[in-house]
Amino acid sequence: MNQSMRLAFCSMVTAVSVVVLFLTGVIPIGKYALPALAGLLLIAVVVELGFRWAWSVYAAVSLLSALLAADKEAVLCYVLILGCYPIIKAAIEKRTKKAVGFLLKFAFFNAAAILEFYIAVLLLNVPRDSFEVFGVNAPWLFLLAGNVVFAIYDYAASLLVTGYYRKFHAAVNKWLHIQ
Repeated sequence: MNQSMRLAFCSMVTAVSVVVLFLTGVIPIGKYALPALAGLLLIAVVVELGFRWAWSVYAAVSLLSALLAADKEAVLCYVLILGCYPIIKAAIEKRTKKAVGFLLKFAFFNAAAILEFYIAVLLLNVPRDSFEVFGVNAPWLFLLAGNVVFAIYDYAASLLVTGYYRKFHAAVNKWLHIQ
C-alpha cells in the first residue's frame, strides 16, 4: 500500500476529529458526547491500518485539540479516556479473554476518570462544587454513573466496529489499495 494513501487517510481522520473537538467550545452540551465521537473515528484507523497509525492519529488529535479547542475539560476527557479507548479496547479484546478484558477495560476507565477529575480540579480549576448534587459533594456518584455510561459506550463501540466491517471495510480497503 502506498504510504501517501495511509497518511492521507490518517490526516482526514485527524482533521475531522479536531473539528469535532473544536465544536465543544461552540456546543457546550457536547462536552462528553463530542470527545466520544472523535474517539470513535479512530476505529477506522485501527481496523484499516493498525495500532501504530492509530496511536499517531490519537497523538496528533490530542496535541492539535489542546492548542485549538476552547473547552479544555473536553480535550482532557478525549486525551485521558475517549481518544485512546478505541485503541486500548482493540488491543485488550485481541489479546485477552472476554472476562479479563471486561475487567481491564473498566480498570482503565476508572483509573483514567479519577485522574481526569484530579487534573480538572487541580490544573484546569474546575470548581469542586460542580460535582455537587443537592448540596452533597458526590464525585463517587458521578464515577458510578460514568461506569454505567461507559458500559453502554463500550457495547456501542463494539456494534460500531461490527457495522464498520459490514458496510465500509471493503470500500475503504479498496480505496487504500490494500491487497
